[in-house]
Amino acid sequence: MSRTVPVDLIGAAWLKSSYSQNGGNCVEVAPEFPGLVPVRDSKDPSGPALVFPSGAWQSFVTAVQAGEFGAI
Repeated sequence: MSRTVPVDLIGAAWLKSSYSQNGGNCVEVAPEFPGLVPVRDSKDPSGPALVFPSGAWQSFVTAVQAGEFGAI
């Protein structure tokens, strides 16, 4: 059974992708959480954030880079 553990994101340093142009549709990540990758919508910085295990996030990024989800 998995458990949800709260992560305090107050004061987190959020980074936007270098591929983001003119504040477009993108996500931001907060890299300073060992073993975790908090992710939020850059257009809604006070909105909710999702927190992924770092291995799961890396698998997602690798799949996106490999084109596994197709082009928009």
